[in-house]
Amino acid sequence: MKVLELARRRKTVRKFLSEKPPFEDILKAIDAAKEAPSGMNAQPWHFVIVDDPWIKERIREVCEIGERKFYEKVSRKLGEWLKEKGFSPEKPFLSEAPYLILVFGYTKAPYWLHSTWIAVGYLLLALEELGLGTVTYTPPNPRAVEKLLNAPKEYKLQVILPVGYPADPKPKYERKKLEEVVSFNGF
Repeated sequence: MKVLELARRRKTVRKFLSEKPPFEDILKAIDAAKEAPSGMNAQPWHFVIVDDPWIKERIREVCEIGERKFYEKVSRKLGEWLKEKGFSPEKPFLSEAPYLILVFGYTKAPYWLHSTWIAVGYLLLALEELGLGTVTYTPPNPRAVEKLLNAPKEYKLQVILPVGYPADPKPKYERKKLEEVVSFNGF
C-alpha cells in the first residue's frame, strides 16, 4: 500500500479483538520503524514489547494513578472535551491489547526527541499496513513506567502503543483541510 493511503486510513484504536496477532508482525513493524532518519544517525530509540498479562496490568495500574491525578487538575475546557469524548482515567486498552510497544528515547543522543518521534511515525504506518491498530498513549507519569520496567536513567519513555486487531467502530477524527495547514514563503 502507498504511504498516502496508509496515512489517510490510519485511525486511533482503543478497542481490540482478543485474537493475538503474530509476533512476527510486531517485529516487522519495528523493523520498519528502525529505518527512520535520526540526528547524526544516532538511532536513539529503543522498543520494549510487552505481552505478559501481569506486566501489562502493572503498567495500566501505574498509568491510571497518574491519570487520576491529571484529571483532578485538568482545565475546565479540556475537562469538558474529555468528558464529551467519553475519556476517563481508566485505560483498559493497556491491559486488553494483545501487545504493548513502549518506545523509549536515548537522551544522550543528539536530537533524540525528534528522531524518536519520527520512528514512532514510521511504526504507526507499518502497523496500519499490517492491519493492526493502536493509539499513541502518552502517560502523564512516564517515570513510574520507566521504573517498573527498569529502564536505564538515560532512556525516557515517549509513548505506549497498545497493539492488536482493531475492534473500535469509532470513525477517524476529521482532519483539517490542506489549505488550513499550508502556507507559502512564510506563515
